[in-house]
Amino acid sequence: MEIFLESNYFKYSLIIVVTLIAAMIITRILRFTMNRFFIRTSQKLNVDHTKFNFLKNAVSFMVFIAAFIVIFIMIPELKALGLTITAGAGVITAILIFASQQAFSNIISGIFIVIFQPFRVNDHIKIGDLFVGYVEDITLRHTVIRNYENRRIVVPNSVISAETIVNSNIVEDKICNFLEIGISYDSDVDKAMEIMRSEAMKHPNFIDNRTEEDKMNKVPPVIVRVINLADWSVNLRAYVWSENSPMGFVMKCDLRKAIKERFEKEGIEIPFPYRTVVFKKDIDNQKE
Repeated sequence: MEIFLESNYFKYSLIIVVTLIAAMIITRILRFTMNRFFIRTSQKLNVDHTKFNFLKNAVSFMVFIAAFIVIFIMIPELKALGLTITAGAGVITAILIFASQQAFSNIISGIFIVIFQPFRVNDHIKIGDLFVGYVEDITLRHTVIRNYENRRIVVPNSVISAETIVNSNIVEDKICNFLEIGISYDSDVDKAMEIMRSEAMKHPNFIDNRTEEDKMNKVPPVIVRVINLADWSVNLRAYVWSENSPMGFVMKCDLRKAIKERFEKEGIEIPFPYRTVVFKKDIDNQKE
């Protein structure tokens, strides 16, 4: 018995058992921590936390790989074999990473989305100048967006990470809609501004976003300003609040029609560019 305890077999067996037990404990701790994090994060993102199970399995796999490497290094008889396997695995890993770098990029970007939460399911977002719609699903590889045509756009997470994201719901749903209309220089600017204000306030999707201080200072519910004196028009902008972006879109469409009809009744002209064409032969005839 004493000979067995003093032999290398016992020592090596002890190293293997202790290392594997340590790997199991570390794996359980990591999986428990990640599981709590993913459940909490998934509730905020409105996604199923089981979609991230493969990431927990990948972490467990890496822990046991590290444990086997430690075992091979600590046992002299296996050290040479371990170095050979490690070198071969390193070459294979490098080849796999190079061949699937785009996939890894998407997964890393997906992890960042899970951690930093720039958007959630059902949020209305705009990704750069590329896509606009509602987030329908979030995975570690891609995000599914439902656009206004009810089509699903599958966007790789690496593309999302490289673009600027406009989220209409990240803090609150209310949105200030810019409604811009140009009138001719001959039209009554004050009258046109009042028409835009009154039509906006009559729309059912309009909300009064003024504070009590604004009301005391008699700030109008809809502010209309002259924003530009263009080549052929005086450009007016109305700041109209709505509960959310979809309601704001419908309101802007309705107001464009209503304001145009009021302008026609009130004699406010919406101009378009005039172009005078002069033919060279007409100039020559005038000289003669």
